[in-house]
Amino acid sequence: MGQGLVNGPGKPGTSVSVGVPPRPTFAELYEAYFTFVWRSARRLGTPEPNLDDVVQEIFMVAFRRQDEFEGRSSVKTWLYGIVFNVVRAHRRELAQKHPQALAADRRVDPDLLVDDTDGPHEQASKGEAARVLDLFLDDLDDDRRAVFVLAELEQLTAPEIAAIVGSPLNTVYSRLRLARIEFAKAVARHRARDDRRRS
Repeated sequence: MGQGLVNGPGKPGTSVSVGVPPRPTFAELYEAYFTFVWRSARRLGTPEPNLDDVVQEIFMVAFRRQDEFEGRSSVKTWLYGIVFNVVRAHRRELAQKHPQALAADRRVDPDLLVDDTDGPHEQASKGEAARVLDLFLDDLDDDRRAVFVLAELEQLTAPEIAAIVGSPLNTVYSRLRLARIEFAKAVARHRARDDRRRS
């Protein structure tokens, strides 16, 4: 078994391989990746009221599985695999027990998207873009949603995505292509509605 995430140089009873960088401690992992995990869980469809519990569960799973990390991928990719699986399981459970929770209206907090240098027009544009993206992601099936989020929002490569979601590479490319087509249609519908409002 490989060196765990909480082990490192200088800790009693651990051996360190030459040329292998030390892995972060669990506290370092949490500090470095909390925002990434929270954002990813949200983008993959965790309803807002459940988000804190799901993020906590993700870090608990990461803690339990830290010895499984072998360094063949980045820590971020390994962690995203855990995010993907925990969120998928959570959404399936909600769909069975409380389907209305997944259908609930999701709202974006525009304060999370803007900075102090944005003017009112930029703030409104960012808020509207986030709402369109949220609505689009809500309408995608879970498989296309995961691939779209990983590729377009997290900027992972198709081989990384295939490893995370456990699908063949060609399936990932197909899902991404279909999701991009659906996204283009969603943007076109949104623009058409805006044009009708202005005229």
